[in-house]
Amino acid sequence: MRSDDLKLVATNRRARYDYHLEDTLEAGLVLVGSEVKSLRLGRASLADSYATVDQGEAYLHNMHISPYEQANRFNHEPKRTRKLLLNKDEIRTLAGKVSQRGYTLVPVRVYFRRGRAKVEIALARGKKTYDRRRDIAERDARRAIERALKERR
Repeated sequence: MRSDDLKLVATNRRARYDYHLEDTLEAGLVLVGSEVKSLRLGRASLADSYATVDQGEAYLHNMHISPYEQANRFNHEPKRTRKLLLNKDEIRTLAGKVSQRGYTLVPVRVYFRRGRAKVEIALARGKKTYDRRRDIAERDARRAIERALKERR
């Protein structure tokens, strides 16, 4: 994947903090015109969003796309449920894994690839409080080591 054919719109920074991300998939998004225009302006948020699999179809819930000012009365609902475009095998695999206890689907980032809106979703397992504390302690230790090495140079 070349970096120049990917335009990042939004990332979910809390996902890596709150979950162990195990497997990622790229899915297309079913959008209306005003949503695409607003996404191109970078007006999206993945905070508190999640994906589900219902009756053989995948959906993205609570993703906020701000209304597009020039769309007036034809504007979209900012937090509506959006359909994800995946093939049947991917949906079946995700449904099987999500039905296991403790797994959920979390959107990690939204971007444009070759003009098409895509969302990267991850199969995730929630972190416990002690896991989060351990991650913070490891990050602080790495920073201290790098700081010490930088001072030695």
